[in-house]
Amino acid sequence: MRYVIVCLIKGEALVYHEKLAKDICEKFNVKRQRLPAHFTIKAPFETDNIAELEKLTEEFCNNNISTPIVINNFGFFRENVIFMDIKASKECITTNSSYIDRLKNLSWIEWKKNEGKNKVFHCTLVTKLSPEKFHPIWDYVSGLECSFNTQFDNISILNWDKDRWVTFKEYSFKDRH
Repeated sequence: MRYVIVCLIKGEALVYHEKLAKDICEKFNVKRQRLPAHFTIKAPFETDNIAELEKLTEEFCNNNISTPIVINNFGFFRENVIFMDIKASKECITTNSSYIDRLKNLSWIEWKKNEGKNKVFHCTLVTKLSPEKFHPIWDYVSGLECSFNTQFDNISILNWDKDRWVTFKEYSFKDRH
């Protein structure tokens, strides 16, 4: 089975992301990504033994608290991905790094060079763009307002089902208060 580990974005930021992604896809005739609003913790991987990961994630979330993130403005990778930029708090980065350290104890999870701790926190709007599509979309989003205070408050395991990613298990951190 194919899985990915993410933090699902919630609240007003989720509503904004969903509306803007739909708007971009309709206005510029591009395909929607197959993941809900999120930032990635571990890129897709294959396993038939998810129980060990479930136990590790549940224990981790039960022993950690939610941490602040700010979604502010937009960014891009190369000329084919446009995203909502996430400013992760020091606490968020520490929590994310600590979870990744735990994940790396699972010998069966493979890691690519660009995965792990030193990532650019982001919430993808559209991907797989051609340069002809990228520039007009970038010009469009560059004129929009995007600012949300939210939380790294969950670790969610999604699995591939037919043609999209669906939530397999969502684990919530303890509240800050």
